[in-house]
Amino acid sequence: MTAPIRASRLPDLGLDRELAARAQGRSCIAGLDEVGRGPLAGPVVSAAVVLDLDNVPQGLADSKVLTASRREALFTEILATSHVGIASVSHQEIDSINIRQASLLAMCRALAALPCRPDMAFVDGNDPPVLPCATEAIVKGDSRIASIAAASIVAKVVRDRMMARLGQAYPAYGFASNAGYCTKAHLTVIASEGPCPFHRMSFSPLRQGLLDL
Repeated sequence: MTAPIRASRLPDLGLDRELAARAQGRSCIAGLDEVGRGPLAGPVVSAAVVLDLDNVPQGLADSKVLTASRREALFTEILATSHVGIASVSHQEIDSINIRQASLLAMCRALAALPCRPDMAFVDGNDPPVLPCATEAIVKGDSRIASIAAASIVAKVVRDRMMARLGQAYPAYGFASNAGYCTKAHLTVIASEGPCPFHRMSFSPLRQGLLDL
């Protein structure tokens, strides 16, 4: 995992793609990202963000390289200056339809939750959902495109808060610190206590009955 770095060391992401889309007549340009494909527990969360291109928060970056306090500060700024849609797909849905389909569904739901109707969406990665607007998938878009970076921050903060609340109900699993990811300590607790109701039973090693531990 990439270590968080100071906001002062992060260059501001350009708005080239968003401004080019606006010059082409696009009036509602969204960035889309999701968080939580890999964890063993909890939902996958997606955010769609339509930045005010004349009032963009400073220091936007891929959520993974920001400190938790900087993410929280930017989260507040993004919500104050942008249109935001947030959606999640539960662990039950993930087990039912698989994580890829769940991630695509979360992004569709986030776009639909926006208070405006996007006519352009920039999506992180190379596997975009089918959306009711023009769509461009951008590999590593969360570190290249400001609106996607904003979406990554919103999705990360929302999911981390959800997992912290879940950790209060199931403290043994350390969800507040591991966010459901496959850490050694997390696996050790699952092996001794068994899974909680919010674990993704379709994921290895849960699917394999922890035989690999």
